[in-house]
Amino acid sequence: MREGAAFSTLYVGVLLAVPGLLAWITGQAFIFPSLGPSAFLLATVRESEVTAPRRVIGGHGIGVVAGLIAYHAIAPDLGVSVTTAAPVLATAQLRFVASGVVAVVLTSGGMLATETVHPPACATTLIVSLGLLSSIVDGVLIMLAVVVLVAAHKLVMHGRSFDDYVPLGQ
Repeated sequence: MREGAAFSTLYVGVLLAVPGLLAWITGQAFIFPSLGPSAFLLATVRESEVTAPRRVIGGHGIGVVAGLIAYHAIAPDLGVSVTTAAPVLATAQLRFVASGVVAVVLTSGGMLATETVHPPACATTLIVSLGLLSSIVDGVLIMLAVVVLVAAHKLVMHGRSFDDYVPLGQ
């Protein structure tokens, strides 16, 4: 097992506990599937270009906007969902799938154009474009959760170097 794996594992939990606590207190969606991979990257890569706040926050922001655009332009209120089967070759299902594909394409292009590449943002855009968290309020909550996650990470990183706990690269 990689040295520092236990620390990184626990640190992922610490990072997710902060927006999780907000979700519990407020009853709002401050924790969602793509936040987990972002927390994992912050906990394991820690200080790198891939975990720069600009990339994490920017990537998710592009994902939210692209997902909202795709969902509301292509597939609003179709009566289909990712958890139920649709009739074969149904037009509503085609629009639903198109919303997800267009959102990922827009997100990928947006992240590449702005140099804010953060792969978990492609999951965020699917969450939004497939109608799981597809309102503007949901988008704002997603972004607040990402900012809280990054802020918690920066707060921990600001105090002491992780090298004081676990040497990186070993």
